[in-house]
Amino acid sequence: MEKTEAFIGRIVDAVGVGLAVLLVLMVLNVSFDVMMRYVFQASSVGMQEMEWHLFSLVILFGVGFGLRHEGHVRVDFIYDRMPAKRKALINIFGTIFMLVPLALLIFFGSFEYVQDAYITNEISEDPGGLPFRWVIKIMIPLSMAFLLLSAVGYVLKNIMLYREVK
Repeated sequence: MEKTEAFIGRIVDAVGVGLAVLLVLMVLNVSFDVMMRYVFQASSVGMQEMEWHLFSLVILFGVGFGLRHEGHVRVDFIYDRMPAKRKALINIFGTIFMLVPLALLIFFGSFEYVQDAYITNEISEDPGGLPFRWVIKIMIPLSMAFLLLSAVGYVLKNIMLYREVK
C-alpha cells in the first residue's frame, strides 16, 4: 500500500511540475498579448484563446495536485481541532463518497461532449482563433482520470495514517 501511494504521489508531483511550466508559459503568453495590444495596437485572437486553454489545463489538473498536497477547501476551523484518526476517516469517506462520484460523473459525462467536438472538427468561432477545439475538451476526462488517480493515492495515504495513529 505504501509503495502504491508513493508511486501515485510521484506521478501527481510530476504533473505538478508540468503545471508549473504551463503556468509560466501562460504568464508569458498574457504578458506578450498585453504588450502587443497596448504597445503595438495589435492583438491575436489565437493568443487570447491560448490563455484560457493554458488556464484550463492548470485548473483542471491542478485539482488533483491540490488534493495530494492538502490544498483543497474544507471547513478548517472545525477540522483542525479533530484528532488525527477522525481527520483520516473524514478524508477517506469524503473522498470515496463525494469526490469519486463527482469525478466519475464528469469523466463519463464528458465523452459525448469531446466526441461531438472531434466529429464536427470544432474550431473557434472567432476569426483567427485556434482550430481543433477537441484537443482542449479532451482534457476534461483526462483531468478527471488524473483526479481519480490522485484520489486513490489520497485514500491510501489516509488509510495508512489511520492505522498509524493510536
